[in-house]
Amino acid sequence: MAGQNRVRARVLIRPKAGILDPQGEAVQRALPALGFEGVANVHVGRLVELDVEDPSQLEPMCEKLLANPLVEDYEIVLREGAQDADAGGTRQGLGIRYRDIQ
Repeated sequence: MAGQNRVRARVLIRPKAGILDPQGEAVQRALPALGFEGVANVHVGRLVELDVEDPSQLEPMCEKLLANPLVEDYEIVLREGAQDADAGGTRQGLGIRYRDIQ
């Protein structure tokens, strides 16, 4: 992109509550077979990561292309300094974070 003031955005897309999630159901059934007990409410979604110059465009991107708002919810997480994220061939700040999602 031409500009240097980019923001790294991560868009987490997952099925809305009450929408059939066959991938999540398959994973939920497979985990006990692999010895992982006590797992419930598994949902499989997808992550879209992109650098943008204008973060105000993210919601329209999600509504028009990245997600299907009829059956999917999305969550946008912004991180400043996208141009530094890939410096040196490594990606920084991609550790696992736990947070409550609705």
